Amino acid sequence: EFFVEGKKVLKAELGKKFNTEEEAQNFLQSCVAQTYSITDLQKKPDQKKPAAPFTTSTLQQDAGRKFGFSVSQTMTIAQRLYESGKITYMRTDSVNLSEDAIKAATSEIASQYGKDYVEQRRYKTKSSQAQEAHEAIRPTSFAAHQVDGDRNEQRLYELIWKRAIASQMANAQTEKTTATIGISNVAEEMRATGEVITFDGFLKVYLESSDDEDADDESKEMLPPLSVGQELELNFIQARERFTRPPARYSEAALVKKLEEMGIGRPSTYAPTISTVQKRGYVVKENRDGKDRNYKELTLKNDSIDTKTLTEITGAEKMKLFPTDIAMIVNDFLVQHFPKVTDFSFTANIEEEFDAIAHGKTKWDLMIDDFYKSFHTRVETTENIDRADIDTSKTLGKHPESGLTVLVRLGKFGPMAQIGTTEELGEDEKPKYASLLKGQLMETITLEEALKLFEFPKVIGQYEDKDVVVAQGRFGPYVKFDDMYVSLARNEAMESVDLSRAIELIEEKRKADAPIDEYEGMPVQKGVGRFGPFIKWNGMFINVNKKYDFDNLSHADIEELIEGKKRKEIEKFVHNWEDKGISVQKARWGRHVIVKNNKKIIELPKNIDVKDFTLEQVEQMIEEQAPAKKKKAPKKKAKK
Repeated sequence: EFFVEGKKVLKAELGKKFNTEEEAQNFLQSCVAQTYSITDLQKKPDQKKPAAPFTTSTLQQDAGRKFGFSVSQTMTIAQRLYESGKITYMRTDSVNLSEDAIKAATSEIASQYGKDYVEQRRYKTKSSQAQEAHEAIRPTSFAAHQVDGDRNEQRLYELIWKRAIASQMANAQTEKTTATIGISNVAEEMRATGEVITFDGFLKVYLESSDDEDADDESKEMLPPLSVGQELELNFIQARERFTRPPARYSEAALVKKLEEMGIGRPSTYAPTISTVQKRGYVVKENRDGKDRNYKELTLKNDSIDTKTLTEITGAEKMKLFPTDIAMIVNDFLVQHFPKVTDFSFTANIEEEFDAIAHGKTKWDLMIDDFYKSFHTRVETTENIDRADIDTSKTLGKHPESGLTVLVRLGKFGPMAQIGTTEELGEDEKPKYASLLKGQLMETITLEEALKLFEFPKVIGQYEDKDVVVAQGRFGPYVKFDDMYVSLARNEAMESVDLSRAIELIEEKRKADAPIDEYEGMPVQKGVGRFGPFIKWNGMFINVNKKYDFDNLSHADIEELIEGKKRKEIEKFVHNWEDKGISVQKARWGRHVIVKNNKKIIELPKNIDVKDFTLEQVEQMIEEQAPAKKKKAPKKKAKK
């Protein structure tokens, strides 16, 4: 990194890899106390073209990349904009704009930015399977740059407007520049590559985003004015060790793009398909920025070389889609019994056959008959398969000490590891079980990783004469001390927690749970939950709104909050028959509810007057509301 004229930053690369750390050290040492200057400049004119207006898939992708919207969220917001007449129909794979739309767009561009920015375009859909029944997604009025609505509606509309208006604007004119930087007394040269925009064109309105997180986009680097012979001031030179990465997991936006490329689905099915696999537990959307590999970084600055050991982040810090173990098992079952239907090309081929039917080239009944005969036979065969006969286990090896089989399988509460089978142990002894950790998969877990699971719960020492235990729970790993449970930090491994770290977590928890005050002889605690900051007193959780300084609550503040909560609790009861555990309480939006044993039984209509209700009336209403007990169905006889 260099400074140009002491102000603007210029970044350059050597473009050479060193095989060893020693070679990198030697090069950095040779750069000490050298001068740097521009030895050559290569300029090449270039231009950028605007993207076509949005289709369903490109809207879902761009909204996901720019705003973090899920595909279903994007479609819900777009539906509201469509129903209010702000945009055209949002389920389309066409990139065409009507002639009226093109005229309206070019007129708006000319009035807002000038005629130099106008360039009419007519786009054609590349996909042969596209069903162009609708226009591309565009504003119904290009004169409306913004709309009323909630924040997300405004942002999505603005994105649609920008993309549509940019499609009818002139190309952006750029000048790609490559600067060669010479180092005095050193044979190696560095290069800085970037561009200068000579005419912004459509970039004045919109810049398309990309799914490729690791792509080296030269257009991102803007170069300051440079000239041959110009001297540069070195800020630092950095040599970094890198490792190859596996292909990135799909984000929702990237998956939509892949489905479209493979011809799987249609604009109306992308969102429900991706939502369904998540709802059914086949896919989870998480941010698993795995940190599992150390690497070195050497930095030359102020004539000295600093060496650091860092941790490589193997995944981008975005929500990605991960298959679950049940998905793997269901997928294997379907591929085994329905190989034709689960083939990637099946959906695309079916769509082609539907198109042929629509154009009168194929008779629909013959096509359906040809498919359904063999498919129905397969369905009948697989219906008779007993689930208990489906083997969900995977053998990892033998226990090094006992020689028992170590396997992983899908249990009632999720994937788990197991030591010993019933055949090996007999009736007197049971297998040992341990749940898999978050992020571990039955497909990829190793024998060593599975054996580590059985080390927990593990007593790692004593504190204040009590055992300190590290264990894995339903919501992740935790430290147990006395009656206290302390969750570990995200991405903190159980095996890395020693006694000193556990004590640190225990004291942090004590500090967080320590009473901040006392009221009516009972302690007051504070915390932050899913609904914001709160205080806890006498079993009541009291929200603390923004008018209070949560970090510096005074006794007067606490008294006001508690008394206010007590008053609300009293006022919410219209009738309260404590001995029966029955009450009539105020609810939201002017309604009332009947509560029995702290459970809401009946929500009453808004127009009912409850002041004169008697206990007998309420008990009668509860009795009438109670569901009738179902008769037990007779047991079916077992099949021979």
